[in-house]
Parts: sequence; C-alpha cells; structure tokens
Amino acid sequence: METTRHFVATVYVVHGGETALHHHEKLDMWLPPGGHIDRDELPHEAAKREVKEEIGIDIDLLAPQGNLQSETVRSIPKPQHFLLEDINVHEEGVGHQHIDFIYYGHADTQNIEPAPGETPATEWEWFTQKELRDNQERFESDVVEIGQRAIEAVEDQQL
Repeated sequence: METTRHFVATVYVVHGGETALHHHEKLDMWLPPGGHIDRDELPHEAAKREVKEEIGIDIDLLAPQGNLQSETVRSIPKPQHFLLEDINVHEEGVGHQHIDFIYYGHADTQNIEPAPGETPATEWEWFTQKELRDNQERFESDVVEIGQRAIEAVEDQQL
C-alpha cells in the first residue's frame, strides 16, 4: 500500500495572550488556520495566505531567517516545528500524511473575518494557555503544547 503525502502550512496565530482555533468537522479536532501549500508557493507564503483566507487577518511570522544568500540560493523563514501527521489511517496502514510546516504568528487584532466559503467567524475561538492546559480532553496533545509555546513565544517577542 502506498502512502500519499502532501505539504501543508499551519499557523498558531496569537493576539493578547490567546491563540485562535476552530473545530475541524471532517477531522473532528480543534485546529489553527492552515492548509495545503500550492505548487508555486514557499511554505511561509502559504502560511500567511491560509491565515488571511481562513480568518481574514494579516500576520507577522515569528520565523527565524538565516543569512545565506548568493546568486542561486537564499534563506527563507524557518517554521517553529515540522510534523509528520497521519491523516488517513486504517487496518492496512497509513493512506495519507501531511508534512506540516508549523509557524507562530502575531496578529494585531482578534477580529476574525474569513473569506467567503471559509469556516464562519462564529466557529473560531481564542484560547489562553490556561484554557488549553485546563481543557486537554477537548484538544489534541500537540495542539495544547504548540498553542502554549506559540502564545509564550509571541508574547515574549512583544515585550
């Protein structure tokens, strides 16, 4: 059995000590904004595009960027995490996986205004580190841990 893999980009968007999540009906889990990387995109570009489409907010990524540059190479913003996520698991094995470039992003607002056809604003919620920690049965363990790390990193950067 062959496992298919797609590249995706995810952003834990933070404002005011909270991160935005929504309940993804198809996957039945709470997730931050994100989605597939288009063929003509770099991962950090896809991350920013997905946030703009899904919650209507322009963000600044907390993504270190190296200084390597020449005529043929350049450094691009690095994700905070790389994850290999099993999406379609069955008795014969894993049918589909996502290779996820996970970024942290700072937003200047919590005013969510999704693009037409995206998850409605009423389906998004902002969560503090404490709310993530105190409701771990509601969230996947990686969402709790990365959400808390993102909040801490963005808040530290804003001081």
